Amino acid sequence: MFQNLSKYALIFLFIALSGLIFLLCNIHTVENWNCHTISALYQLQSRIQSSFIPLGVPTFNHNHTFCAHLGQKPSPEDVLEERYLLDSIAWPLPPFRSTPIVLRQTSDPVHSLFAILPTKAGWEWHVDDQLEVLIQMHDFHGQPKHYGGDFLLARLHSPEHGAGVAGTVLDHKNGFYSALFPLLWVGSAQVEITMVHSSEAVAVLRRLREERPDRVYFKSLFRLGFLSETTVCNMCLPPEQQPLCNYTDLHTGEPWYCYKPKMLSCEHRINHAKGGYLKHIITNKEALLFQSGVNIKVHVHASGTDRINVLPSRTDIVDVEGSTMKPEPITLASSGYYYEDTWRPLDGFTMRQFNESSAITQCLRNKVINMYGDSTVRQWFEYLITILPELKEFDLHSPKNVGPFMAVDSTHNILLKYRCHGPPIRFSTVMSSEMRYISNEVDGLPGGPNTVVVLSIWAHFSTFPVEVYIRRLRHIRQALLRLMDRAPETFIVIRSANLQALDQEAVSQQIFFF
Repeated sequence: MFQNLSKYALIFLFIALSGLIFLLCNIHTVENWNCHTISALYQLQSRIQSSFIPLGVPTFNHNHTFCAHLGQKPSPEDVLEERYLLDSIAWPLPPFRSTPIVLRQTSDPVHSLFAILPTKAGWEWHVDDQLEVLIQMHDFHGQPKHYGGDFLLARLHSPEHGAGVAGTVLDHKNGFYSALFPLLWVGSAQVEITMVHSSEAVAVLRRLREERPDRVYFKSLFRLGFLSETTVCNMCLPPEQQPLCNYTDLHTGEPWYCYKPKMLSCEHRINHAKGGYLKHIITNKEALLFQSGVNIKVHVHASGTDRINVLPSRTDIVDVEGSTMKPEPITLASSGYYYEDTWRPLDGFTMRQFNESSAITQCLRNKVINMYGDSTVRQWFEYLITILPELKEFDLHSPKNVGPFMAVDSTHNILLKYRCHGPPIRFSTVMSSEMRYISNEVDGLPGGPNTVVVLSIWAHFSTFPVEVYIRRLRHIRQALLRLMDRAPETFIVIRSANLQALDQEAVSQQIFFF
C-alpha cells in the first residue's frame, strides 16, 4: 500500500513541476495578453476578494490640511497668489461652542424671512436698476440669529419670460444678509432665496474638507500573471502604517500614492478605481444638520411680496425739464442671464447661437477639439456625437463614462477627443496607462488656429483642501500659457468655475469661459 502511495506521489510531483516549468517558460506570453481583454476578469476577481477580505482602509493622520502642500514647493509668487485666493473665498465661521451643537439653535429656513427693499425713488424699478433684498435668519425656536455664515443662494426669475439671473449675497455677519440683483428685462420678476446649508453645517463640511480628505478613498489593482492584489490609494497616505508606492507625476509634482502590495511590486499597478466613502465620520447631532427638506436646499419665505414689475430703462425716460434720469452705476457679479430660455452674456461679450446642427458642423469644420476634465465636458462630447449626424464615434473599446473617446467627421474634417483628468477621479475603473494629467496633455499639443482645447475640472476635488485644487489649476494654467506662447491662435474654452486661479494675462480673444 505504501509502495503504491509512493508511486502516486512521484507522479503528482512530476505533474506539478511540469506545470511550473510551463508557466515560467510562458510568463512573458501571459504578460503580453491584451489588458483590455482580461482586465474584466481581474476586476471581477478583485471584487470577489474585497467581499471577503477588507481593503484595510487606514486610519488617517488628521493634521490640518495634511494633503495641501505635498508635491513641488511653490514659488514665493505662487504662495502669495494662493493666500489671495484663499482670502477671497474665506467664509465666516459660527462662534465657538463649548457644548455640542443643538439643532434647535441652528438656522431654520422656515422661520427665516426676506423682504424686498424700495429704491431711492420708491417702489418703482427700471431696467438697469439694482434690486436689493434683505434677509434675516432665525433658528428653529424662531429667535433671530446673531452671526452669519449661512450658505444662501439668491435668484431672480420670470417663468413668463423664460428669464433668470443669479444674485450676489452679502453676509453682514449678524444674522442679516443682503441679496443684490441686476434688473435686465422688462416685466415680472420673482425673488427666490434658498438656504443650501446652515452656518453650523458649513462649519462641519469645512472641518471634513480640511481634516478628512480620506473620506473618499481610492484603490488600485496590481497584477503579475494570474497573481493580483488590491490596495488603497490616495493623494496622501500615512507612511508609517506600511510601505508606499509613489506615483507622483515627474513633470508637475502632483502627488499620488498607493499602499505597496505584500507580494507584488509597485510597477505591477494596472488600474485606478474609486474605493468608496467612509461612513460614520460625523456625530449623530451633526447628522441632524443635513436633513433633506428640513435644512438642506429649503426656500426662505418672503415677509411681503416676492414679486416686482420692471419698467423700461430710465435712460429712455425724459422728465418735464428735459433732463435724462440716469441710474447709479452698479457692479455686476453675474457673467450673464437667461432670457427667452437663451443665455445672454454680459460685460460686452457677443455669443453666437447655433440652433441647427449644420451651423455647429460649419463652426467645427477643420478643427481638432481636445476635451479634458470631468463628466461635465464628457457630456459635451456625448451631446455633439448625438446632434451631429456625420460625427461618428470611433470605438476605442474604452469603459463607458471613462474614456478615452474619439469621434470623426471625415466629410468636414472634424476630430473630437475626450480624456478624463488625472487623479483624484471618482469614475469607475480606469487603466493606469490612461490616467493623464491635463497639463501634460496640453504640453503635447502643437496648437494652432485649428486646435480647440476644452477644460472642465472641479467636482472631484471637492473633498480635498482648496490648496490642492489651486495647485492643480496652477499647473494647468502654466501649460496653457506655454501653449499660447508657441501657438497664440489656439482656441481655449474653460469652465468659468476655474476662472479665479487663471492669470489675467492669459485672458485674450482666444480664451472663452462658460
